[in-house]
Amino acid sequence: MNHPAASVSGSLNTMLCLRGQAVVRGYAIGRAVVMGAAALEVVHYRIQPEDVEAECQRLKEALLQAQGELQYMIDHLPDDAPREMGPLLTVHCMLMADRMLSDQACLLIAERLYNAEWALTTQGQTLAEQFAGMEDEYLRERGADIRQVIERVLRVLSGRPVVLPDFESAQAGELIVVARDISPADMLRLRGAHFGAFLTDLGGPTSHTAIVARSMNVPAVVGMGNIRSLVRDGDLLIVDGMTGAVLVNPPAFVLEQYRRRQEAYADDRAALALLRDAEAVTLDGVRIMLEANIELPEEAVQALAAGADGIGLFRSEFLFMGRESLPDEEEQYEAYATVVRTMQGRPVTIRTLDIGSDKTLDGDTTVATNPALGLRAIRYCLANPDLFRTQLRALLRASAHGRVRILVPMISHMHEVHAVKRALDHARKELDERGQPYAEHVEIGAMVEIPAIAIAIEPFVEQLDFLSIGTNDLIQYTLAIDRADNAVADLYDPMHPAVLRLISHTINAADRAGKSVAVCGEMAGDSQVTRMLLGLGLKEFSMHPQQLLDIKKEVRQSHTNALRVKVASALNRAERIDLSALAAG
Repeated sequence: MNHPAASVSGSLNTMLCLRGQAVVRGYAIGRAVVMGAAALEVVHYRIQPEDVEAECQRLKEALLQAQGELQYMIDHLPDDAPREMGPLLTVHCMLMADRMLSDQACLLIAERLYNAEWALTTQGQTLAEQFAGMEDEYLRERGADIRQVIERVLRVLSGRPVVLPDFESAQAGELIVVARDISPADMLRLRGAHFGAFLTDLGGPTSHTAIVARSMNVPAVVGMGNIRSLVRDGDLLIVDGMTGAVLVNPPAFVLEQYRRRQEAYADDRAALALLRDAEAVTLDGVRIMLEANIELPEEAVQALAAGADGIGLFRSEFLFMGRESLPDEEEQYEAYATVVRTMQGRPVTIRTLDIGSDKTLDGDTTVATNPALGLRAIRYCLANPDLFRTQLRALLRASAHGRVRILVPMISHMHEVHAVKRALDHARKELDERGQPYAEHVEIGAMVEIPAIAIAIEPFVEQLDFLSIGTNDLIQYTLAIDRADNAVADLYDPMHPAVLRLISHTINAADRAGKSVAVCGEMAGDSQVTRMLLGLGLKEFSMHPQQLLDIKKEVRQSHTNALRVKVASALNRAERIDLSALAAG
């Protein structure tokens, strides 16, 4: 959301301060290059009944042409392209080939006599709304894929080429791209210039802009609302990737302050890089596991390069989304095995399919009173046993290449644990009949993201090999807050005593049973709360690879025994924990 602040007068200019969501840390100072509006003005008109077939053919040909353009990009990816680019472009190709898009648009042409552009945007809006209602943030962001695909096909229909910034005329210094949104295809075309940062009106932490910016280690601020309309080409910008602030045409004294911050940050990152191969051990000798969260198999390389001890959360949803047919066992096996082989014996925790009830994977739309509380995650998988066993067979086969841990989301009842074990036994028998190898023992764990399991954790600990606390969902379910709802987002409080007590209770129960427990939500990658989590007894963190060295630095400067005394004292008094007071611990 955009938050214009009071302007600050400088000697020769007036500074404007805008705010968005910082998704990649760092500072950038440079000149704005404003990309034109991605969306096109679509002419709406009704066609004659005799023109229906020709209009539908015009739409299908545009879809094929747009798909061909993207496939050409995929086949000719340059060596220096971010590794995430190929899979992201492939998702867009799959969406263009999805008959849910073409068939439904053609139905609108036939039944309502819409022209092709009108039918395409109408169906695109329907699909985007379905994604927008999804509980999972990553899946919700995939609605942007629909919008970007529609816009690309509209350009083909209109005959207008994609217009990108004129970098030759840009002023000297780092370029800061300002856009409504940036599609993977546009991002690939932009790679030739040196960028200081990316700023977009739309997007969130899991948008393509954020994903690619992280891989390039370039500061990015998204969800700014209307920055593209407030900034002009050549404006001098300061991007604060720590707070999400963007300063437009700052006075000289502010510019100098940020130049010093930029230099200090660069020095800090250089020092942090030296920790890459250092062990994450506290001052009192406690070894801490620092693992990585990934969404694409290719990201395992980035995790390994950052020094991760393993993969703490591999979201498997990417394989299932944006396609007409479900991935078969072989495709899933290859994806999982790629990650396992890349990690060279380190543990790889793969979460089974986590999707909501508001849109099924075969494209059939269902109506759920509250998708967040409906047939989602493990409930959906158990209700679709063939789909679930296919994934389990692929996971078991991948275990032949290294240490695989299967993580089950949204567990709330013990009978779900038993059902998962039965499904695994069934999958093993099927593999035995085929003579296909798998590891003798594959660990099974549960996401602790529903207060019910955290409160009654003891029997679950006995039946499971490990636990992983998903703090994002645990917080919003505990506090009854949807953090995506701006009206109540300010009430989303990771430090609420009730939340911390649930986390503490889970960690203590796992410790007593000799089982491992990790935190894989956003709290794990927030260096400001690292010492608090250590004080709760946490010994396993999983986060985005870019955050790993910051957490390692905090771990190596912490004394866990001192922190546990301070944190326990605050919890016993039901007080909010003063993070600044833990800095000395």
